[in-house]
Amino acid sequence: MRRILTFAFLAVIGFVLVLTVAEMPTYGDPSNPVHNEVAARYLEQGTTETGAPNTISAIITDYRAFDTLGEATVLFTAIAAVVVCLKSR
Repeated sequence: MRRILTFAFLAVIGFVLVLTVAEMPTYGDPSNPVHNEVAARYLEQGTTETGAPNTISAIITDYRAFDTLGEATVLFTAIAAVVVCLKSR
């Protein structure tokens, strides 16, 4: 019974993955979400909208602050795990 449930679960995951790939936009299509106006706006108006000293600071600290916080949390957790593993010896 457990093998059947495992196979069914993997089949559902595989089906979802195939559907996800099928819904992806075609490569090089100009209407892809990657070609939207967000990047141009960040570069053109980033420093004036945020008051940051440069464009990179504006993007990292204002536009993508939650993403940067998440990345910093992951890095801190990884460093803490390495320190704990090294100190346990």
